[in-house]
Parts: sequence; C-alpha cells; structure tokens
Amino acid sequence: MADRDSTDRGPSDRTNHEEDLRDQSVVLTQVLALYPAHLTIPELVREIVGGSADFGPDDRYERAVGDLCGAGLLNLAGGLVVPTRAALHFYRLDRD
Repeated sequence: MADRDSTDRGPSDRTNHEEDLRDQSVVLTQVLALYPAHLTIPELVREIVGGSADFGPDDRYERAVGDLCGAGLLNLAGGLVVPTRAALHFYRLDRD
C-alpha cells in the first residue's frame, strides 16, 4: 500500500497558519465591508458568525484582529475595530 503524499491535504487538514490567514481574511473583509461603521470585537464576531450562539469563534476572530493590528491593517480605537488608511486604500484599489 502506497503512503499518502504529505503534501496531499484535504480541507480538514489545514495548518494552523492557513486557518489563521483565513480568519484574518474573513475579519478584514467584514471590517472593510461595514466601513464606516465601527464595531467592538464582540459585535464584529456576531456579524461574522451571524448571531450564532456558538462562542467557539470568539478567540479565533479576536486573535485575527490582533494579528491584523500587528500587520498595520486594523487599529483598536476606544474598543472599536477600525481599518487603517492603508487597508482602506487597498480596498479601494482592489474594487476598481
């Protein structure tokens, strides 16, 4: 029996890094789509998960906000998640 190729991963075999990047993409897309509205992290998570009572995603999306702040794409201003000028500029470029 042949060994399974280690690079042949199904959707459930994503690495943590790939999951983190996906979560960051979801968060940034939602923040930019809702702009100029500014939400708190819990409000943002509720928008993303559609008001689900499942609290599992909170940590994932909160970590994504932190990672995006570190990358210079989001800021936390008075507890509100705010896109940076760079993120807004990219969003406008990507839409044209």
